[in-house]
Amino acid sequence: MKTVIIIFAVALAAALGASLFFLRGALATGSQTPTASADGTLWSMTTQTLAGEPADLSAYEGKVALVVNVASKCGLTPQYEGLQALFEEKSEEGLVILGFPSNDFMGQEPGTPEEIRSFCDTNYKVTFPLFAKVKVKGEDKTDIYRFLTAGGLEEPSWNFTKYLVGRDGKVIARFAPRTKPDDEALRLAISEALK
Repeated sequence: MKTVIIIFAVALAAALGASLFFLRGALATGSQTPTASADGTLWSMTTQTLAGEPADLSAYEGKVALVVNVASKCGLTPQYEGLQALFEEKSEEGLVILGFPSNDFMGQEPGTPEEIRSFCDTNYKVTFPLFAKVKVKGEDKTDIYRFLTAGGLEEPSWNFTKYLVGRDGKVIARFAPRTKPDDEALRLAISEALK
């Protein structure tokens, strides 16, 4: 009996330690976890591709998604490089990055769809999906961003805010704009979601 209690205590301490490590990393990088589940899933939503064609997000059902509001003229724009590297590294495991250009912050995405595509191709060789320019904050934000923030998470505070969505289409966490794609806590959360 004494041995069983000791084993249980060790297992409990290990689990608490792992939880505290993840929480500490999340707080350090400005991530949040939702306070409540939103109805529906990301996979039930539709939008448009950057080229203006209808896009059904059910095409990504069963994958883990990192949804990012992107911009071409922002100090954080070089994150495109890290996002592309992350996509190339993890796509075979089931990660998809969904980029939503937005001009909501200081007019830092003024380009046309063609200009955005050209910028991303020329400078960062982006191959992850990019969608039509959308509003990501305020009363006019698109339904996708209403969904991402419906569980109590903050709406984007700047370009390159990241929302991690699980294979079930439910939001797992929000990561702050300055959280880089190679951030340890972000990568840990992605790895956990991909299991």
